[in-house]
Amino acid sequence: MVRLFYFISALVFPAILFSQKKVPAANVKISFVNTVNHVPLVLDSVTYTNAFAENYTVSKFKYYISNLFLVADKKNIAVKESYYLVDEKDTATKSILLTLPVGNYESLSFLLGVDSLKNVSGAQSGALDPTNDMFWTWNTGYVMAKLEGNSPASTVVNNKVEYHIGGFASADNVIKKITLPLNTNINKDTVTEIIIEADINTWWQIPNDILIAANAVCTNPGVLAKKIAANYSKMFSVIKISTPAN
Repeated sequence: MVRLFYFISALVFPAILFSQKKVPAANVKISFVNTVNHVPLVLDSVTYTNAFAENYTVSKFKYYISNLFLVADKKNIAVKESYYLVDEKDTATKSILLTLPVGNYESLSFLLGVDSLKNVSGAQSGALDPTNDMFWTWNTGYVMAKLEGNSPASTVVNNKVEYHIGGFASADNVIKKITLPLNTNINKDTVTEIIIEADINTWWQIPNDILIAANAVCTNPGVLAKKIAANYSKMFSVIKISTPAN
């Protein structure tokens, strides 16, 4: 389980000391469902169509979720050392298990990407291990999100589509903070599952039109990477919160 920082304001009365009451804990599962236009993603074998009538298939799709932060009962809960790589090819990576205080949860926030400190902190392990094929160099840092596939609209060799979106330094920063409303009670002795959809079709449009025919490859920080990141920052939504009865 993941350790938490839980900040609670203590009441202090003159000449009287009160011990902080322990808050009961609950189990929470955050699950990511990758989709295309709200249909579950299937790698390699299914052809999809973007907003510009360009067909494409997806062979690889993964992204970093980090710095989880929740608000419950007007209190802030920050999940310590929370770095996760969600990889469509690995089912086990698409769920995050947490132990959280019970309460009425208002929102969930996280970074889509890896914060700047970790980008310059030397070799990492676990989800941040460079062997996960999501790291460039110490100058350009982590790939925050990766989408690969093919499209007849692509003019690149083998009709390749390749988006490796990264960049953490000032003008090239593509790290996005995502905040999702929850408005749900998390109770003791249950496993609450928060299901979050990540829709690939947002990568192509709003606020920026990204046509495969014009931009089939983006593998460096810069203007195009920032445009794609601005689009895909809108791919997340909570589609279901399930709390089984005791």
